[in-house]
Amino acid sequence: MPLINKARSHTAVRGHSLSRLRLVLTVFFALDGFVFAGWVVRIPAVKEQTGASASGLGLALLGVSAGAVVTMLITGRLCRRYGSHPVTVVCAVLLSLSVTLPPLTHSAPALGAVLLLFGAAYGGINVAFNSAAVDLVAALRRPIMPTFHAAFSMGGMIGAGLGGLVAGSLSPARHLLGLGLIGLLVTALAGPALLRQAPAGAAPHTGEDARPVQPADRAARTRRPVVVFGLIALCTAYGEGALADWGALHLQEDLGTSPALAAAGYSCFALAMTVGRLTGTTLLERLGHTRTVVVGGTVAAVGMLIGSLAPAPWAALLGYTVAGLGLANLFPVAVERAGTLAGPTGVAVASTLGYGGMLLGPPAIGFMADWFSLPTALTSVAALAAVAALIGLTMRRTASDATHP
Repeated sequence: MPLINKARSHTAVRGHSLSRLRLVLTVFFALDGFVFAGWVVRIPAVKEQTGASASGLGLALLGVSAGAVVTMLITGRLCRRYGSHPVTVVCAVLLSLSVTLPPLTHSAPALGAVLLLFGAAYGGINVAFNSAAVDLVAALRRPIMPTFHAAFSMGGMIGAGLGGLVAGSLSPARHLLGLGLIGLLVTALAGPALLRQAPAGAAPHTGEDARPVQPADRAARTRRPVVVFGLIALCTAYGEGALADWGALHLQEDLGTSPALAAAGYSCFALAMTVGRLTGTTLLERLGHTRTVVVGGTVAAVGMLIGSLAPAPWAALLGYTVAGLGLANLFPVAVERAGTLAGPTGVAVASTLGYGGMLLGPPAIGFMADWFSLPTALTSVAALAAVAALIGLTMRRTASDATHP
């Protein structure tokens, strides 16, 4: 009996520890979305302050992308060496500090330089806390990954809403300084709790890779499926980037809506993504990873066909909403599966491909809109969602091939 009670006590303590870790990671996901959205809503004001042309601003904004993509691959190695928890905390501090810098610049090149730092911190924290979340999912044996991404979406909605409210009363410098201080405060409160927690399901870290070193043949087998999951992330993020930049323009210019109603287009999409991710764990438990990707990609494809080709604004808004529900869980599932197969390196590869899709979407839509029309160009989102569904059919087989000789 004493042994049984001791075992139960250990299980209860472990369960409490994992629940606390889940809460702390959720806070960091939300903080990331909050800070990033707060910066995005002040881009017009920073453009005016720096006197940058449209093309100059576009080049400066590439600093975010370049910093993120380069750092994502490096962060995977850092997480393997030092652990994902310390890297998450360090990147959160860097993100909070770097978001204060853009309003202090007075030229497009200077803006691009500080955005390179901001993008590096943003890319780093995304790989780090996704790696930590993958470990926690494995320890809990529940598909809770979508809930973390829901926290990111909710943080983004709060950050964007707050930014809109204070835009008329606070300068970009004061607003982004406030974001930085909030980020540092949250990190100071949540960071120690994260650092005290050993990686979920892992042995105590010794300064070297906490995961067993993979044999060369195992690494070779995991490379292909990790890229496959990364392609699913790319197809999903392509749609997010395209709708963020072009969804409102389609409603206003092609369907003749007011600017206010046009702005509601992306809000419908983002809200649907958040709702879809909040219910993602239940969906994954009932359908499994493969069917969730296949169903989600199919629903997103149908939704975007409606959203891009519908003749009435209400139907387009409905299509955006359906597309958001369909795409909601594809990226979290892709990152989780890649991380399960290859650890932080898998998360880094899938995240890099996904972020590449988000970068590819807006310019690709622009070129296709010039060649054909904007509604036709937006159907490419539906096409890639369908591709994600088709790739999803191979998920179970590719994962099995990677884990068994």
